[in-house]
Amino acid sequence: SNPHDAKGLLIGAIKDDNPVLYIDDRWLYKFEGEVPREMYTVPIGKAKILKKGKDVSIVATSYMFWEALSAIKELEKKGIDAELIDLRSLKPLDDELLFTSVKKTGRLVVVDGGWKTGGVAGEISALVCENIFEYLKAPIGRVTLPDTPAPASSVLEDVYYPKAKDISKAVKKVIGYR
Repeated sequence: SNPHDAKGLLIGAIKDDNPVLYIDDRWLYKFEGEVPREMYTVPIGKAKILKKGKDVSIVATSYMFWEALSAIKELEKKGIDAELIDLRSLKPLDDELLFTSVKKTGRLVVVDGGWKTGGVAGEISALVCENIFEYLKAPIGRVTLPDTPAPASSVLEDVYYPKAKDISKAVKKVIGYR
C-alpha cells in the first residue's frame, strides 16, 4: 500500500528461497513516500495495524487500504472507531493478527480490489468463519469489485471501482448504524 513496504517486500521476495509472486497495483503508482536508500526487508506474511479501533476491524489490500483510510476519517465523525489492518501479503496471511483484531471488535469488513466471487475477500471471510466464528457479532462485510468485466470508460470506472463511501456503507451495515 506504500512505497516503503513495496521496496521492503520486493527485497524480501528476492531473498526468499521459495517462489514468490509479487503483484502491485497501478493505482498505487501516484503515491510518494520515504524509502531508505539502504537495503531492508519487510517480512512476508506480517500484516500491520495502521489504526487501532474498537467497533469494527477493516482489513484492506493494496490500493484499497487508502480508500479504507479515507472511509475511517468519515466514520470517526459519526463516532465509529474502526481498526485498520494492511495485510501487505496474502500467502502467507497473518491470520494471528487478523484473528486478534476480530476477537477484539467482533466485526469485520474486508476490502479488496478484486472480484467478489473467488476473491481474497471471500477467502479471508471463510478463514475467519472457520476459525473464530463464535467471536463475530454480525455477518462479515465485503467491499469488492462487482462480478462483471472492468469497464474501459472513465465514467463507468467511477461506478465500478469501490470507494471510501462504499466502505463506510458496509461498515455502518455491519455495526448496525442508523
